[in-house]
Amino acid sequence: MDHLYPIYLKLNQVKCLVIGGGSVAERKVTTLLQYGARVLVIAPDITIGLNERVLRGEIEYWSRSYQSGDLDNLEVGRSLVFVATNQPEVNHQVFRECQARGILVNVVDDPVHCSFFVPAIVRRGSLCLAISTEGKSPMLARRIREKLEKEFGPEYEEFLNILGECRQKILDRVSDERQRRKLFEQLLDMDLLELIREKKTDLVKERVSQCLSLWLD
Repeated sequence: MDHLYPIYLKLNQVKCLVIGGGSVAERKVTTLLQYGARVLVIAPDITIGLNERVLRGEIEYWSRSYQSGDLDNLEVGRSLVFVATNQPEVNHQVFRECQARGILVNVVDDPVHCSFFVPAIVRRGSLCLAISTEGKSPMLARRIREKLEKEFGPEYEEFLNILGECRQKILDRVSDERQRRKLFEQLLDMDLLELIREKKTDLVKERVSQCLSLWLD
């Protein structure tokens, strides 16, 4: 198998079809909704959690098995398909039909019948670390994720927000690329993370202001 090209997708209002209604499908749906996707579930039966989402109008639900032609309302390049049934023949059928239409598809626990994989994720606000074993060992990916969760705590969310605000100011007011780089490095080398962990918000603001004033005033 060729190595995979990692990519981050904007899923806001992207239509995602989830075939299957069990606990795995429910987890897929929950994650997709968090990223703004429009979700359609096709399955004869669904979990209580999925049914509650249907009742709240959060997802669309077709109460039946997958049928050939169900992909016809999906737009190529604006759709994803996730297959989470315990029926290999259905999983393989969906994969073939997606391949024929050029639609990206992920069949759970079946790497051969996937055009993309979903990585294990550590998210701290805008910081997103994705770990993939290309389907060879999801358990190893989870263990690595657990280690990274300890190393990159919640303080990184605030730290990155501060860096983002500073970056825009620097880009607007410092024209020399080398000076920009020095300033970016100086911000990273400061003890801001430790101060954020200690919840010393005022001191963080003071340190950042002092650093920027040396270059922007």
